[in-house]
Amino acid sequence: MTRPVTLVTFVLPSTLRRWVSGASEVRVFAVAPAEDADPTLGSALDRLRRSHPLLERRLRDDHGGIRRHITMFVCGENARRLGGLECALPPGAEVYVLPALA
Repeated sequence: MTRPVTLVTFVLPSTLRRWVSGASEVRVFAVAPAEDADPTLGSALDRLRRSHPLLERRLRDDHGGIRRHITMFVCGENARRLGGLECALPPGAEVYVLPALA
């Protein structure tokens, strides 16, 4: 009667590291929304909000979606193509965060 949990590693570019004291990676535990579901990118970002709110605000817009200028790759695939915030995360998932280049 427990929901699945997975450790997620967000790999950050140098432009976003100042929001996490210079760290190149941030790890959080993503919790699935239900017992029979997988943890999602959205649940990982919810956990990130608790531990690093300044970083999370730079990744999500006012409506909770991924900001237009941010791309996230989940295990090598663009998260938008995998369902966006509903993208299921496998155990030990790595999420690479890339801001748009100006």
